[in-house]
Amino acid sequence: MKLFSTFLFMALSFSAFADNRLKDIATIKGVRDNPLIGYGLVIGLNGTGDSGGEVTNNSLKKMFQTLGLDAVQEVSSANVASVIVTAKLPAFARSGQKIDVTISSIGDASSLGGGTLLVTPLKGGDGKVYAIASGALSIGGLKQGAKFATTAAIPNGATVEQEVKMNFNDKKSLRMALNNPDFTTAARVVKTINENLGGKFASASDSATIDLVVPPSYQRRVVDLIAILENYRINQDQKAKIVINEKTGTIVAGGEITLHKVAISHGDLTINVGEEGGEGKPGALFMMEKKTTLKDLVNALNAIGTSPDDLISIFQTLKKNGALIAELELI
Repeated sequence: MKLFSTFLFMALSFSAFADNRLKDIATIKGVRDNPLIGYGLVIGLNGTGDSGGEVTNNSLKKMFQTLGLDAVQEVSSANVASVIVTAKLPAFARSGQKIDVTISSIGDASSLGGGTLLVTPLKGGDGKVYAIASGALSIGGLKQGAKFATTAAIPNGATVEQEVKMNFNDKKSLRMALNNPDFTTAARVVKTINENLGGKFASASDSATIDLVVPPSYQRRVVDLIAILENYRINQDQKAKIVINEKTGTIVAGGEITLHKVAISHGDLTINVGEEGGEGKPGALFMMEKKTTLKDLVNALNAIGTSPDDLISIFQTLKKNGALIAELELI
C-alpha cells in the first residue's frame, strides 16, 4: 500500500509546479512526422507464408510480369506473404536519408521470420511516393517464441526519395500549439516570449494556439529563433484532476486538488474535514483542517492501510458530494 501512496504523492507534489521547456509542452505547425504506407510482398519464408488467396497470387503474377515472365499463369506459394508496410517521414527529411519501417502481415501467414521484403513504394496522404522500402526482416525474440511473429521491422529499411517542400527559414510568422490546452499556460507562454524578445511578438488566440511574428532581427534566421524559444522555461499550469483505472486499481492525481468541509465514513473508517471534536465516534477517526489537500487525506487513509479499491470508492463519493474540487475521469 505504501508503494501505491508514494506514487500518488509524487504526482500530486510535482505536477502542479511543473517548470518545463517550451519544446516539451508545445509543437510548431509544420514540424511533424508524416505517415507513409505501402503494400508489398515478403519472400523467403519457410512455409509460414500465406496459404494462397487472390491478393497474394495476383501480386506474385504481376511481379513476374514486371520481370518479363509473362508466361506465368498461376502462382501459389507458402513461402510468400502479403504485407502492409508503414513508416514515418520525419520533418525536414532529405533525399537519401534512411528511415525505419514496420511490416505487418495481412494474410494468414503464421510467421514472417527469415523473410525479405521486396522493393515497396511508400506513399503519403497525397498519393505521392516519398520513400522506397526493402530488406531483411527483423523479429525480436523470435527464438524465444515471439508472440507476434506476423509483425516485423527493418531498421533503416527505407530510403527517402522525395522531400516535403517547406521554406521554413523564410517564414514571417510561426504558430505553436500546446500539447495540453490551458488558458493560464498559454498566457504564460505569451508573456515569457514577449518579455525575452523585448516586444509584443506573441499572442494567444485560444487556450492552445500561440501565434508569433518573427522579429526583424531574426528574419531568415528562423532556426536560430526557434532554438531560443524552445528552451524558455514555462511554469505549466494543470487542471485539478484525478484519473482512475478501476481495472488495475491505478490512481493518478495532479494539480491543486482540495477538499471542502466534509465527513467521510467508509466501513470502520470515519474522517471529518473541517470539524473539531469527534470523540466517541466508532472506527478510526482523523481530524483535518478545512480545505485540506488530497495528499493529506491520502496520508490519513494510508495510515490505516486503506486499499486502492477503497480510495477509488471514496474519491467517487466525494466528487458526487461536491467536496472534492477536481475533475474525476474513469478509464
